[in-house]
Amino acid sequence: MSAQSIDPLDLYDVRSELSEDEVMVKETVGRFVDDKVIPLMREAFEQHVFPKHLIGEVAELGLLGTSIDGYDCAGLNSVSYGLICQELERGDSALRSFVSVQSSLVMFPIHAYGSEEQKQRWLPAMARGEAVGCFGLTEPHGGSDPANMKTHAKRDGDDWILNGAKMWITNATIADAAVVWAMTAEGVKGFIVEKDMPGFKTQEIENKFSLRASVTGALFFDDVRIPDTNVLPGVSSMKGPLSCLTQARYGITWGVIGAAQACLDEALRYSQDRVLFNHPVSHTQTMQIRLADMCRRITTAQLLSLRLGRLKDKGELKPAQVSLAKWNNCRAALDIARDARDILGGAGISAEYVPVRHMLNLESVITYEGTETVHQLVVGKELTGVNAF
Repeated sequence: MSAQSIDPLDLYDVRSELSEDEVMVKETVGRFVDDKVIPLMREAFEQHVFPKHLIGEVAELGLLGTSIDGYDCAGLNSVSYGLICQELERGDSALRSFVSVQSSLVMFPIHAYGSEEQKQRWLPAMARGEAVGCFGLTEPHGGSDPANMKTHAKRDGDDWILNGAKMWITNATIADAAVVWAMTAEGVKGFIVEKDMPGFKTQEIENKFSLRASVTGALFFDDVRIPDTNVLPGVSSMKGPLSCLTQARYGITWGVIGAAQACLDEALRYSQDRVLFNHPVSHTQTMQIRLADMCRRITTAQLLSLRLGRLKDKGELKPAQVSLAKWNNCRAALDIARDARDILGGAGISAEYVPVRHMLNLESVITYEGTETVHQLVVGKELTGVNAF
């Protein structure tokens, strides 16, 4: 490959490692992002509005529940799902977050742990975008310690009575159903809480400076009566919610690559166009070193996620491997966004350019689905055999 033909956003030609189907997925979603997502995300971010009309278009492309076979889902492999996340987040973290929650945190547990009746009722509707889901695990006091949950449910005849609250929930106020994890006398169980159930309320979180184009809210349960048919029968332990987090974290490792690529692309173009002291900024050693460092970080992230996807498709994925990639890739993307913002100088704080929006979004992405410290400790436990949480 000649130097002139190298893609600055894919220095190691990761694309050549993809199958024809994977390339088609990437290109299809990429065109959608270029044509439909990027043109409206600046305003959506500024106005603090989630572009709900995109849900139908995302569903028509088959991007919801892609890793599930049947139930009107696409049945794609893990690398294809990762590429979907990468391209969506190149547009904005908010849209990738919506797809992650719908696919990995709602549809996945229903498919993995639900009854056939639950699967038939919810999975096709969610794949078509006719029903939206959210995932209730994080609590106001809990954060990184999900096992210390206060939300609880008690049996009452053939029903369950659910009480508690969940916080920082993507899709909270637009969801038709919430997969809520609660402590019971039989262990941690998943409950499908429907939006019109008495005692179930949601409240949107306002005044965010990150993920402004995403719906984020709180869930409140006050003696909500849940029929036993709405309980996921296949799991009664923390394995349930933690396995969902593994799925979501995997997608995030890919998604943040897209945000980083968008920032590098902007920094490259700006530094080539900006003339200071009689030559383009990109002609200076300092600028080339900074751009090269961005490229190094993106390339490392691409190779980590590709390897992770191949392991996942072989059924050999381990949670610590996901933690390493989530830690590395989120940190790389956030550092790239911050540096790209700085490279643009005063223009870097303007919403006319993408780095500041991605930078603010990535402050959330590096925090949710396990903070950086949590993932460092997961890897540390794997190395030493000692739980230091």
